Amino acid sequence: MNLKNSILILAGGGPAPGINTVIGTVGKCFLSRGYRVIGMHGGYKGLFTPDPKLSELDFATVDAIFNNGGSFLRMSRYKPSDEDFQERFNLKLFRDNNIKLLVTIGGDDTASTANRVTNFLKSHDYHISNIHVPKTIDNDLPLPMRTPTFGFNSAMAEGTRIAATIYEDARTSGNWFLVSSMGRSSGSLAIHIGASSHYPMIIIPEMFDKSTITLDKIIRLTISSIIKRRIMGLDYGAVIISEGVFHTLSTEEIEKSGARFTTDEHGHIELGKVSKAQLFNNILETYKEKLGLSVSTRPVDIGYEFRCQTPVAYDLFYCTQLGCGVYELYRQGYTGCIVYVDPVGQTKPIYLHQLQDPRTGRIMPRLVDINSAYAQNIFRQMLNFITEDDYEAASKWLKNPEEYDFYKILNWKRK
Repeated sequence: MNLKNSILILAGGGPAPGINTVIGTVGKCFLSRGYRVIGMHGGYKGLFTPDPKLSELDFATVDAIFNNGGSFLRMSRYKPSDEDFQERFNLKLFRDNNIKLLVTIGGDDTASTANRVTNFLKSHDYHISNIHVPKTIDNDLPLPMRTPTFGFNSAMAEGTRIAATIYEDARTSGNWFLVSSMGRSSGSLAIHIGASSHYPMIIIPEMFDKSTITLDKIIRLTISSIIKRRIMGLDYGAVIISEGVFHTLSTEEIEKSGARFTTDEHGHIELGKVSKAQLFNNILETYKEKLGLSVSTRPVDIGYEFRCQTPVAYDLFYCTQLGCGVYELYRQGYTGCIVYVDPVGQTKPIYLHQLQDPRTGRIMPRLVDINSAYAQNIFRQMLNFITEDDYEAASKWLKNPEEYDFYKILNWKRK
């Protein structure tokens, strides 16, 4: 038994640039104050096994990893059941190592489970603190003042580099690329990457605020951009679509696609296992044949390339602040909270109930504010699509160009 005060760090969910910066910073803050720092591999799974995989984190280790991509601690999406807590919880781990603080890195599920762990330990007369560091490249956690989630800026930077290269390929080869970007709930990554790369069409769930998302509308928006570019004398381009668009489609619309899907044990379609770009391209191929439209399209999925990349300077600094914030909140006696650093650098605690919907208890994802100035400028000024002014020219390729009018498809007013 080691009676030295210890902290335990684990990471859950998927990777995001900056995880190692958080681990490294937290490690340095506590090691320099005489604490023992233990890293747990496998996310929460390690708490429910008699022989968890642990790493003793010394100063040399945390100093070597803080600016690396990926995660030094192996991650998982393991979510313990009530039975796990009652029958498999490793209470001995906490007692034998004199753990005083549990630091968790992950999304809202990881934060909720941290509260369950703390409450369970309390019921067994073992009291610890827990502080959570929120991460997601999707930028969809509703942090105050629209503060970005860590990892988003790094993902956006790498996504823009890849998307810009794809756009140059389109210009060089005279093709169109259909790019699907990660972002299950929010279109934040897609709009930022698409706008930064000057893509002529960006499709995100939030733009359907006045109409229902359908496969037909997705395709018509794409064709609208292809034809508008032809009118402009350009035979190439790229469309970026947020994967959240597909997750928002109704089951009927998904089945209409004609794609083959696997289902889970409840019979639900496992859309996460399907290439969204390939699905998009397959449907477009059918439409092109019906229209007699000759255009070469190529599908590309992007997202996994972002998750373990080296963090950019913004996230290195931001995650260093978050790591320091963990120690500050612990020193001040806070527990059961999320660490938040506001735009002026002040560290504050946020509790889950402050982010949860009071009626459902769920944390609702932060979406792109489609009516904001930045979003409206991108959609109305930067994209290429058919409007009433183009009907005559577009009739060379389309019998009914009004059906491909961007504003009519979305039911938006033209300003």
